[in-house]
Amino acid sequence: QVQLVESGGGLVQAGGSLRLSCSTSGRIFSSYTMGWFRQAPGKEREFVATINWSGERTYFADSVKGRFAISKDNAENTVYLQMNSLKAEDTAVYYCVADPHGGVVAGEYDYWGQGTQVTVSS
Repeated sequence: QVQLVESGGGLVQAGGSLRLSCSTSGRIFSSYTMGWFRQAPGKEREFVATINWSGERTYFADSVKGRFAISKDNAENTVYLQMNSLKAEDTAVYYCVADPHGGVVAGEYDYWGQGTQVTVSS
């Protein structure tokens, strides 16, 4: 049973920052691609960012490039999504994902967290 436990969502003003965390087992953390998707009300889930198993390769959606960063903490088996310069359009439920070969399409990921709400007030 793969568990992805997210935390760190909340309410922030436009221009502010939040950091999301996603913790999992060592087996998953050390061998799977992990990342984040988000879903706003009335919209489909969209890709946000990924990081490969070694942490050497990251990839971002154009909408967040330059504002968001993704990283891994090997000691804590945790992936972080640092979100800066937040905009109202970043408001969504953010989901942590993991898969051995995940890319930028939601259907490529077998494992999903429960989601954490991020609300950016304008």
